Amino acid sequence: MKSRAKVIRLGLAAVGLALFFGVFAADATNAQVLREVLNRMDLNYKGLSSLQSDVTLVKYNDQIGKSDTSIGSTSYLPKTPKRVMYVRIDWTKPVAESIVVIGEDYVMYRPTLSQVIKGKANSSKNSKVPGNALSFVSMSKAQLQANYDVGYVGEEEIKGGIKTWHVLLTPKTATSYKTAELWVDADGMPRQARINENNGDTTTILLSAIKKNVKLDTSVFKLSYPSGTKEIKG
Repeated sequence: MKSRAKVIRLGLAAVGLALFFGVFAADATNAQVLREVLNRMDLNYKGLSSLQSDVTLVKYNDQIGKSDTSIGSTSYLPKTPKRVMYVRIDWTKPVAESIVVIGEDYVMYRPTLSQVIKGKANSSKNSKVPGNALSFVSMSKAQLQANYDVGYVGEEEIKGGIKTWHVLLTPKTATSYKTAELWVDADGMPRQARINENNGDTTTILLSAIKKNVKLDTSVFKLSYPSGTKEIKG
């Protein structure tokens, strides 16, 4: 009986060790994948001078359990040591609206309402303002690691059949949102970003039909609208 009990204990110990080392091996593999993802993101960041693409924004309201989807196109100049980030989005659905974000400031033209809204992108309550969601495209590996605890979620296929690595970002200091998620393609390009707010709301931006390093002048980011258009503080 004692011999049998000893065999059982040894067997359980062996199983425990196997599980331990199995988890350890999986964690090590995930760490290796994450390092590769971050390295590719850094190469993409360093090599990206401009971008144009189609864009889909999905804003989910947790209180009412409803999502609003907007579709359009975007032009983008990443932040550099000599220049702030430039973003222009021309929404076509559900209504035509144009928005420009330069650094922290945004201007939004709503022709159907004859309105121009001006404000700060990161504090805007307007669901059409990209705010934090696009800022990750212009972050280096060092910036990401300095500001976030970065975790690897796994491989996932996003809309359009694009294979990506799913990465979770948890801010190291208090921010206006709880976590952020990135879906990064094989070239290190963040194809999709999601901001998870503290109240359960989410903002998801998907980039498709991407054209990198096209010639873009800052004049592209100047909004034109008729004189007399009503200006509103955002």
